[in-house]
Amino acid sequence: MDIYQLSDLEERELIPGFHGRLVHSEKMTFVYWRIEEGAVLPAHSHPHEQVAHTFTGEFELTIEGETQLLTQDSIAVIPGNAQHWGKALTACKIMDAFQPVREDYR
Repeated sequence: MDIYQLSDLEERELIPGFHGRLVHSEKMTFVYWRIEEGAVLPAHSHPHEQVAHTFTGEFELTIEGETQLLTQDSIAVIPGNAQHWGKALTACKIMDAFQPVREDYR
């Protein structure tokens, strides 16, 4: 069994303005993001299923052309290969879960 303290994990800026702390299990990747106000998530897609849970802040997320505002306790499910992008309207804390593992984030 692996136990992690979030505060002990190294924070990495994987996208400009997106600072993540990562945990990888055998089949999943979890990213705990600290996102700067105004940071832009460029349009992209990936084969991974993704679930995004907003803990704090407001994040405008567009999935396949449909835009929604994520606020505290919003949870977005993003299918694999779906084109998506977004922008932090305020500073945010969001946790993403990806399945399968994001090897590009190791």
